[in-house]
Amino acid sequence: MNFETIELNYQDRKAVLTLKRPEAMNAMNETMLKELAECFEQLKGEQNIQVLVLKGEGRAFSAGGDIKMMLQSDEIGDFHGIMESISKMVLDFYQLPMITIAQVHGAAAGLGFSLAISCDYVVAEENSKLAMNFIGIGLVPDGGGHFFMKERTGIPKAKQIIWEGKIMNGQEAQQLGLVDIVAKDGEAEHYVEEMVKKLLSSPILAMLETKQLYHSERLNELKKVLSKELDAQLKMRQTKDHLEGIKAFVEKRPPKFLGQ
Repeated sequence: MNFETIELNYQDRKAVLTLKRPEAMNAMNETMLKELAECFEQLKGEQNIQVLVLKGEGRAFSAGGDIKMMLQSDEIGDFHGIMESISKMVLDFYQLPMITIAQVHGAAAGLGFSLAISCDYVVAEENSKLAMNFIGIGLVPDGGGHFFMKERTGIPKAKQIIWEGKIMNGQEAQQLGLVDIVAKDGEAEHYVEEMVKKLLSSPILAMLETKQLYHSERLNELKKVLSKELDAQLKMRQTKDHLEGIKAFVEKRPPKFLGQ
């Protein structure tokens, strides 16, 4: 299958999925969201692939959702469709019968960060810029961000990280449990390659059985969270704070939120 914004390569029992919008720091537009959903649907049927590496081309893993897409999707119906694409993408990814590794360099923000922390392992370089920063434009996390943050940090800490929207480096994110392994800058790919070799020389079928057991138990909860994120995001899209956040971002100035 040919894609415009992503690339999928098979290497024996390993697959590598590359986000390929380097000119936009791999920000996810509507085309990428749909292609990711299609790709994960395809991968769900792959019986011979046991490890999937997810990475970004160019300077970043992914800067998150494309702001231009948000500006252009003024109609509620348009945005609802985008949120449904995100939900499908996340659900298919969560059910993949393979071990998933996020190979992070540069920015992994917003929806890009939600996707990274949904992986079984997150390997990030020291000076990566990691942020659940939806709050900066008056939105809540989507892409299952609430679910995966809670899984990794617990609810109290997840709330605080989401509310602050702080940009973290690899070490800071690791201390909070959001990153599993920190690699030196420029060495994430080498570290991941060695990690994949170790996984593929392990009794990986037993490991995958454990993943399936845990994920099947939590699937309904993830579905509920995604549905609630959709409702919350549609609600927040209509607030004055969101409009101010987007305007301030485009104008490159600090936002002035009013709690409205």
